[in-house]
Amino acid sequence: MSAALCASACPSAASGLRLGGLTPLTSVDYPGELAAVVYCQGCPWRCPYCHNGHLLDAAASHEGARSAAENASRQRQVNGGSGEPARQRDREIQANAEMQANAETQVQGEVQGAGQDAITWAEVLDLLRTRRGLLDAVVFSGGEPTAQSALAEAMAEVKALGFKVGLHSGGPYPQRLAGLIPLIDWVGLDIKALPGDYPRVTGVPDSGEAAWRSLRLLLESGVELEVRTTPMPGLDDDDYLQRLMRQLADVGVTRYVLQQAQPDHLLDPSLRDQLRPLSSRLAHLNDRLPNPFQRFELRAA
Repeated sequence: MSAALCASACPSAASGLRLGGLTPLTSVDYPGELAAVVYCQGCPWRCPYCHNGHLLDAAASHEGARSAAENASRQRQVNGGSGEPARQRDREIQANAEMQANAETQVQGEVQGAGQDAITWAEVLDLLRTRRGLLDAVVFSGGEPTAQSALAEAMAEVKALGFKVGLHSGGPYPQRLAGLIPLIDWVGLDIKALPGDYPRVTGVPDSGEAAWRSLRLLLESGVELEVRTTPMPGLDDDDYLQRLMRQLADVGVTRYVLQQAQPDHLLDPSLRDQLRPLSSRLAHLNDRLPNPFQRFELRAA
């Protein structure tokens, strides 16, 4: 087969990317940009307050893809009150008018397809090719995107289409992350706890060392970075959050988000009654610890 023919007909390494869903348009998953979000299947951790439990297993399901879209919609409703600029709202309305009907029809068809993955990478690329000029970026979320070796090729194909690349990650694989940095324009990194407390959250020994090593790697790289913490019940009192925020500031974090765990679809439903509202405690926390970050945001239910 000729090189030209193979370029159009042969599957790329990215075709092996296992996906659990797609959000065709969002204005909150990549700050300041209109983006599509690709949900990668699989995660090595089992955080009890995770609300994307359908994305944890390596194999995708059709119901999981549908849940991914529903949970993303709920999260955008929570985050949407965070002062989105008027320009972004106007652009989203205009883009949405042009793409929503077609994109939603296509995504619903992918989710409902029988005997195949919930959505394939080829189908994502087909959609993205029609969105050049309407979308600014593509965000790889999950699950944990860096768990998959096909991620780098998928990111490269997104860049080749002219989009910026965003990544949502918990940082479990710092060595893999290092190889991805040249392809990434922005990262939202979840730092769940102080390093020694990670096994209580993830159920995996030494997971804290990996996550904080990923944090240091990103800080040293200079890639645009937002660090987020969703406090887990038992590791969410004011003193603990003070220590966590101070340590993050000390290592060089400048943009930080403290966000409320969502009560729906918790991996461990027994935690629902233990969730403590962050909004009612923020003023008290700020009194005790002046904001050490250049930019701080609270995302509360």
